Amino acid sequence: MSSPLLSVENLQVGFATEDGVVQAVDGVSFELRPGEVVAIVGESGSGKSVTAQTLIGLTRANNARIEGSVKLDGKELTDASDSEMRDLRGERIAMVFQDPMTSFNPVYRIGNQIVEAIRAHRPDTSKQEGKQRVVELFEAVGIPNAEQRVDDYPHEFSGGMRQRAMIAMALALEPEVLIADEPTTALDVTIQAQILDLLEQLNRERNLATILITHDLGVVAEVADRVLVMYAGKVVEEGTLDEIFYDPQHPYTWGLLGSLTRIDRPRPERLPQIAGQPPSLLDLPDGCPFRPRCPHEFGKCSEYPGLDARLADAPAHRDRCWLTPEQKREQRQVEGQIGLEAPSEVRP
Repeated sequence: MSSPLLSVENLQVGFATEDGVVQAVDGVSFELRPGEVVAIVGESGSGKSVTAQTLIGLTRANNARIEGSVKLDGKELTDASDSEMRDLRGERIAMVFQDPMTSFNPVYRIGNQIVEAIRAHRPDTSKQEGKQRVVELFEAVGIPNAEQRVDDYPHEFSGGMRQRAMIAMALALEPEVLIADEPTTALDVTIQAQILDLLEQLNRERNLATILITHDLGVVAEVADRVLVMYAGKVVEEGTLDEIFYDPQHPYTWGLLGSLTRIDRPRPERLPQIAGQPPSLLDLPDGCPFRPRCPHEFGKCSEYPGLDARLADAPAHRDRCWLTPEQKREQRQVEGQIGLEAPSEVRP
């Protein structure tokens, strides 16, 4: 196994507000190797995007409190200067943002915007050389008529084509790490599949180390090698793709899996869902933050367990739940499949 390219250790990100400190990320740790896809999964507000943006220095602000370690090929990024981070962004670590429509300037041609990014890092590149590079990138990500499309404006691209152009911009300087933040949001199912196939192909051909951020475990099943499940700023379960899908250990993961629509089963009257809402990060419940929404809550849940390996045959599969593995395997079965029972009431 190759050595980690990106190492994150006990990352903590808080934001001071008038009502108190919002601890958006609390103790996240993981490693990423070349050619590997690590998926970070969770509902909105779980800390996924803040984690990713912190890796490339986009959460730095007067009210931000960032602790822990982020190392790219051994270089510490949390204390790197703003100019050092500007040099790294795009060159060594790049990001595909959630909404490509707002990621491009609407009054400039897409090709010119990507050329500008290339020349910012490589000023010796002429405009013509930069434009030819954009044509090559458009062809690589599957944009037809690339030589003509480089002169189009963002509004002239469909949603799927804009997302491909956003991926092309991220790959312009051949980075080693690619962060894809909800890359298939707002795209129809067919286009989603095409974007996922593209990411998988690029990962394989370029040996990219990829972080995929999503709330959709169906997306994860297509491309991920390892999965981190986040809730209320913490990782509540982590493991390989097969471990998470076939032997999930945390009730929150059961709820995410149970919420997937299945075409191989009869259509239910109502789609399964996790009861209640994620807690406010300003007022977390005592113990496990998922406790108010969990039908399997019991007395010990007033203490928050560590992220530990609880399966003798899977030391890298870790979770935060006091239930025994035997109890988990019994209680996660809902109508013959993995899911979360609906609680009789959601506790405050």
